[in-house]
Amino acid sequence: MSVNKAIIVGNLGRDPEVRHLPSGQVVASFSVATTERFKGRDGQPREATEWHSVVVYGKQAETCAQYLKKGRQVYVEGRLSTRQWEAKDGSGKRSRTEIVALRVQFLGGKPSAGAEEPEELAAETTPPLEDEDIPF
Repeated sequence: MSVNKAIIVGNLGRDPEVRHLPSGQVVASFSVATTERFKGRDGQPREATEWHSVVVYGKQAETCAQYLKKGRQVYVEGRLSTRQWEAKDGSGKRSRTEIVALRVQFLGGKPSAGAEEPEELAAETTPPLEDEDIPF
């Protein structure tokens, strides 16, 4: 048995970028910052911020691009995926680990335009979570 699951709650570091694959499928990508607050050895408060790359596909990608903006708080649930490619300058291989989102939930304030927005976006293949499955 194995499990590949990532759950984060954080703030968008930039507006989502949208592109279309050769197949016509829509892809949105964005970064999310999570910040841990703790006391250092000297007793002083400290912070450590981790940046996560997130990729969303299909209708969910279109909706994320429409409603998510830099700074917006978001809940992301998905799986980790690492992809590799050859650098364009021929200097070797590059890799990137990202969260392929299966569920995206908008948190925090509503957009200023006053438009109605969905509170949650879940991939069609993802079953809804029961109350006891929600991590907070």
